This record gives sequence, structure tokens and C-alpha cells, in this order.
Amino acid sequence: MDREKVMKLDELKSHLKRGGVYRRADLAQWSKSVDGHIKILVKSGVLQKLSQGLYYYPKKTVFGQTPPNEKILMKQFLKDDRFLVISPNLYNTLGIGTTQLYNKKLVYNHKRQGDFIIGKRTFSFCIKSHFPKKVTREFLYVDLLNNLENLAEDKEQILEKIYSKIQSLSVKKLRQATQLYGSVRTKKLLGKLLSSQSNVSNTISS
Repeated sequence: MDREKVMKLDELKSHLKRGGVYRRADLAQWSKSVDGHIKILVKSGVLQKLSQGLYYYPKKTVFGQTPPNEKILMKQFLKDDRFLVISPNLYNTLGIGTTQLYNKKLVYNHKRQGDFIIGKRTFSFCIKSHFPKKVTREFLYVDLLNNLENLAEDKEQILEKIYSKIQSLSVKKLRQATQLYGSVRTKKLLGKLLSSQSNVSNTISS
């Protein structure tokens, strides 16, 4: 590679920040030969290809290179900052008997639908009209019921334990989460229980 090409490549590299995730369009603003430069940078290990048109400039620690920050990764992949990443493994924290571990994460968003492998990790993108900015315990119950048919555990046992567990939750918060984020089936499953709990609470307080 002649000196001029090296200088142009070095100029491109000077704009990269450790831990950054870049789309091809981002890199193109700093290079007139972006495809050739990307090819060289990937081959030399400076950049890692995460998916088509998406690249990572690895951050280094004493333990080696770290994977890209999940929020930065999703923001660049979606070209949007409205999303929620959730692992089905979080259902295991509810204490309702779920123990299965899942390798993929769910990404609720407004743009993409389907499973994508990004940086050797599988993400299942689901277009939804509404989802919270962060995961709450009430949302987890609703989300679990929304995805009940996709879980490996015994559905009836899960339902029985959910009904016993959610009695300790705030009826108001659970009702709000159900109305905002629940599927039609989830609203039916929780509707009667929430109504009965509300009636019990009213009787006790009166």
C-alpha cells in the first residue's frame, strides 16, 4: 500500500472510537474508498463485522476485547433509540418455576421484525406499539404471559403459580401494565383475577 493510501486509511481510523459501533454510512463520511478501507480494517482486525453494513471498533481491557455495548448496538442497528431489550431468562427471577435458559434476546421496537444474528448473538426483533422504557416486575408478568406459548415449561403449572404470585403485587400497577402491554389473550387471562383482587381490596378497606 502506497503512502497516500496509508494516510487516507489512517485518517479514517483517527475518527474511530474504542467501543463504537458504526454503519457503513458513518464510515463513508470519512472515506472516499469506504468499501476498500472497511475490507482492510476488517481483515487486519481493527474492525469487527457484526452484520451486513454494521461494524465494531473493539474496546480493549486487560482481559481482552469486550463485546459492543448492547444499547449502542441496538441504537445503530435500528437507527432509533426507542427500543427495549429483554431476556426471557428474566422470567426465572419471578419465582414461578421457570428454569429454562434462552440464548436469544427479545428486542421490542417500532421498526424491525424477525430474528437477526448480530455479532454472533441472536436477537428476536418484535414490532410493538407500546413497551416501557425499562423492565418492571409487573411488566415481566405480562410479558411472560404474552410469550407463554413460546416457553419450554409446562404452561398450566406456570399459570397456577402466576395466579398465586401476583396476589402480592400492586393491582393498580399490574392492571396498567396489562392494559398497555398485554395481548388480547393476556388481558383475558388476567382480567378476571385482577377484578376479583380489586373487589377483595375494596371489601377489606370498607
